[in-house]
Amino acid sequence: MTRYLISFDDGAMTFPEEELPQVAEASHEVVREAQDAAVWVFGGGLERQRASVVATDGTVTDGPYPETKAVLGGFSIIDVPSREDALEWAAKFAAACRCAQEVREIMPDQSV
Repeated sequence: MTRYLISFDDGAMTFPEEELPQVAEASHEVVREAQDAAVWVFGGGLERQRASVVATDGTVTDGPYPETKAVLGGFSIIDVPSREDALEWAAKFAAACRCAQEVREIMPDQSV
Protein backbone atom coordinates (compact mmCIF):
# COMPACT_ATOMS: atom_id res chain seq x y z
CA MET A 1 0.00 0.00 0.00
CA THR A 2 1.08 3.58 -0.58
CA ARG A 3 0.36 6.66 1.46
CA TYR A 4 -1.04 9.77 -0.17
CA LEU A 5 -1.53 13.32 1.03
CA ILE A 6 -4.88 14.80 0.05
CA SER A 7 -5.02 18.53 0.80
CA PHE A 8 -6.83 21.71 -0.08
CA ASP A 9 -6.10 25.42 -0.32
CA ASP A 10 -7.87 27.34 2.45
CA GLY A 11 -8.93 29.99 -0.06
CA ALA A 12 -10.73 27.40 -2.18
CA MET A 13 -13.52 27.00 0.36
CA THR A 14 -15.95 29.66 -0.84
CA PHE A 15 -19.34 28.45 0.38
CA PRO A 16 -21.52 30.68 2.61
CA GLU A 17 -20.52 30.61 6.29
CA GLU A 18 -23.93 29.38 7.39
CA GLU A 19 -23.29 26.17 5.40
CA LEU A 20 -20.17 25.30 7.45
CA PRO A 21 -22.01 22.81 9.72
CA GLN A 22 -23.24 20.83 6.68
CA VAL A 23 -19.79 20.90 5.06
CA ALA A 24 -18.15 19.78 8.32
CA GLU A 25 -20.62 16.91 8.74
CA ALA A 26 -20.14 15.79 5.11
CA SER A 27 -16.35 15.87 5.58
CA HIS A 28 -16.57 13.89 8.81
CA GLU A 29 -18.73 11.33 7.03
CA VAL A 30 -15.99 10.79 4.41
CA VAL A 31 -13.45 10.40 7.23
CA ARG A 32 -15.68 7.77 8.88
CA GLU A 33 -16.00 5.99 5.53
CA ALA A 34 -12.20 6.00 5.13
CA GLN A 35 -11.80 4.68 8.68
CA ASP A 36 -14.33 1.91 8.02
CA ALA A 37 -12.43 1.03 4.81
CA ALA A 38 -9.17 0.89 6.86
CA VAL A 39 -7.41 3.42 4.59
CA TRP A 40 -7.47 6.40 6.98
CA VAL A 41 -4.12 7.28 8.59
CA PHE A 42 -4.49 10.84 9.88
CA GLY A 43 -5.81 14.26 8.94
CA GLY A 44 -7.20 17.53 10.11
CA GLY A 45 -7.91 21.16 9.44
CA LEU A 46 -5.30 23.82 10.07
CA GLU A 47 -5.60 27.14 11.86
CA ARG A 48 -5.50 29.94 9.31
CA GLN A 49 -2.25 31.83 8.89
CA ARG A 50 -0.77 30.22 12.02
CA ALA A 51 2.59 29.00 10.76
CA SER A 52 6.19 29.62 11.68
CA VAL A 53 9.10 29.18 9.31
CA VAL A 54 12.30 27.75 10.81
CA ALA A 55 15.40 28.39 8.67
CA THR A 56 18.38 26.07 8.47
CA ASP A 57 20.21 28.30 10.95
CA GLY A 58 17.33 28.05 13.44
CA THR A 59 15.96 31.54 12.78
CA VAL A 60 12.19 31.58 13.28
CA THR A 61 9.87 33.90 11.37
CA ASP A 62 6.11 34.11 11.17
CA GLY A 63 4.38 33.13 7.97
CA PRO A 64 2.70 32.66 5.64
CA TYR A 65 1.40 36.16 5.29
CA PRO A 66 -2.06 37.22 4.08
CA GLU A 67 -0.67 38.08 0.64
CA THR A 68 0.42 34.45 0.22
CA LYS A 69 -1.55 33.04 -2.68
CA ALA A 70 -1.99 29.50 -1.35
CA VAL A 71 -2.43 28.49 2.27
CA LEU A 72 -2.94 24.88 3.30
CA GLY A 73 -6.39 24.63 4.86
CA GLY A 74 -6.49 20.95 5.76
CA PHE A 75 -5.22 17.53 4.83
CA SER A 76 -5.81 13.80 4.99
CA ILE A 77 -3.29 10.98 4.86
CA ILE A 78 -4.63 7.76 3.40
CA ASP A 79 -2.98 4.40 2.71
CA VAL A 80 -4.33 2.81 -0.48
CA PRO A 81 -3.15 0.36 -3.16
CA SER A 82 -2.95 2.83 -6.05
CA ARG A 83 -3.01 6.45 -7.18
CA GLU A 84 -6.40 5.78 -8.77
CA ASP A 85 -7.75 4.82 -5.33
CA ALA A 86 -6.28 8.02 -3.86
CA LEU A 87 -7.97 10.05 -6.60
CA GLU A 88 -11.30 8.40 -5.80
CA TRP A 89 -10.95 9.36 -2.12
CA ALA A 90 -9.92 12.88 -3.13
CA ALA A 91 -13.11 13.15 -5.19
CA LYS A 92 -15.15 12.21 -2.11
CA PHE A 93 -13.37 14.86 -0.03
CA ALA A 94 -13.79 17.43 -2.82
CA ALA A 95 -17.54 16.85 -2.91
CA ALA A 96 -17.83 16.97 0.89
CA CYS A 97 -15.61 20.06 1.34
CA ARG A 98 -16.96 21.75 -1.79
CA CYS A 99 -13.45 22.53 -3.01
CA ALA A 100 -10.75 20.99 -5.16
CA GLN A 101 -8.25 18.64 -3.53
CA GLU A 102 -4.58 18.06 -4.35
CA VAL A 103 -3.20 14.52 -4.29
CA ARG A 104 0.48 13.78 -3.67
CA GLU A 105 2.22 10.47 -3.10
CA ILE A 106 4.25 10.31 0.11
CA MET A 107 7.71 8.81 -0.26
CA PRO A 108 8.08 5.45 1.48
CA ASP A 109 9.80 5.40 4.86
CA GLN A 110 13.23 3.93 4.15
CA SER A 111 13.97 3.32 7.85
CA VAL A 112 11.57 0.39 8.14
